[in-house]
Amino acid sequence: MIKKEFLFCLLIFCSCTEEEQQPKPIEWNMKKSTEMNKELAVEESINIDLYFAQHENWEVKQTGTGLRYVILKKTEGVIPQAGMDAKTQYKISLLDGTEVYKTAPDEVDIFRVDKSDMESGIHEGIKLMRVGEKAKLVFPSHLAHGLVGDLQKIPPLSPLVVDIELIGLE
Repeated sequence: MIKKEFLFCLLIFCSCTEEEQQPKPIEWNMKKSTEMNKELAVEESINIDLYFAQHENWEVKQTGTGLRYVILKKTEGVIPQAGMDAKTQYKISLLDGTEVYKTAPDEVDIFRVDKSDMESGIHEGIKLMRVGEKAKLVFPSHLAHGLVGDLQKIPPLSPLVVDIELIGLE
């Protein structure tokens, strides 16, 4: 019995004298931030590629910012310019198909092109359309809500899929 008590006391003594190891803090710098952003951009691009791989019959185009789009219904209508009010109907989803926002079927959403708080991807995409056209816009998170999401339905770092119809211009 004495041995067990001695071992128990020794164990308690040793555990009390050990210093707890603290995790080493990460030294954050511009290089690490840039590397992280590049990795995130590559990952998002791969996920968007996988999304479009499910729809091989679409003629997908890509802009320099990473916006990818398909004009699903083509017309010869007017092309929107900065400052015009665009009348649209849209549905915004995550890449996995989860719907996050949508205009009601009997309503239109009106926003000023390049002059409103809509996602920059929508502003860029609407200027690639003509009145009467329907398109699918898919853009990386930096053209949407970025690092924080919209704090409601769109999670951080989420690429978005926008089905949009340009109904008219004012």
